[in-house]
Amino acid sequence: MSKLNIQNVGKIFERAASPTAALENVSLEIQENEFVTIVGASGCGKSTLLRILAGLEFRTSGDVLCDGASINSPGAERAMVFQHYSLFPWLTVIENIKFSRRLQINRQQISSSDVEVASGRADALLGLIGLDKVRNAYPNQLSGGMQQRVAIARALMGRPSVLLMDEPFGALDSQTREVMHDLILHIHRVEKTTIVFVTHDVEEAVYLGQRVVLMQPRPGRIHSIYPVPLAAQRTQEMKHTPDFRALRAEILQRIRESTGVSTDHDMLDKLNRAQVLG
Repeated sequence: MSKLNIQNVGKIFERAASPTAALENVSLEIQENEFVTIVGASGCGKSTLLRILAGLEFRTSGDVLCDGASINSPGAERAMVFQHYSLFPWLTVIENIKFSRRLQINRQQISSSDVEVASGRADALLGLIGLDKVRNAYPNQLSGGMQQRVAIARALMGRPSVLLMDEPFGALDSQTREVMHDLILHIHRVEKTTIVFVTHDVEEAVYLGQRVVLMQPRPGRIHSIYPVPLAAQRTQEMKHTPDFRALRAEILQRIRESTGVSTDHDMLDKLNRAQVLG
């Protein structure tokens, strides 16, 4: 049985003027401990699909299963990381990481031994993301990359079996993004979490994913799925290999076609000449 099973999912947003079909007949199976990336042009519904997997958005048609059970609301087995870090500014790094677990402890009146286990889990995650030395710092004292590390650790605190990530590194500079790419791959190996990662960056999608799912817009649906022909242990040098470049180029070409962007050089030359003559 697959970890996540998306079956003929459709989503229609009811607008005042007219309904908008965001997704249509989307089907996809994701296996246990798989790292799947989703790319596509703006408006293809990739973030909407991720929110449906998180239980934050309800589908109009079809079904979504996690371990065979329908997803109809958020659940502890699924955690989500957004582009914006959403850390609590009045809490320290370690307090932010512990926050969701603390809420659960307060609700369920968990024993002191469980509290100690949770504290050990937070310390382990702090070491995993490499922020031991700033455990007592506040978010405004951290860089963007550090804040996103804390957000990821907080999402992992409850040991979710599925981690959903919506363009989590989109606001970071290129060098920090590379560091975060290697960090999330390391977390994937250590935590053995199933990861579904939405991005607009094709290079990021190919580098991180075991499979890349390409969606096309109006309405959003799956265009194609690409297995990534790279070793499981990724290194930045792989981005310069022929296999990596070829797959990146092919996916970029398909995205351009889906948006109607011309790649005909003769047509571009004619446009340039027309601008000069005008």
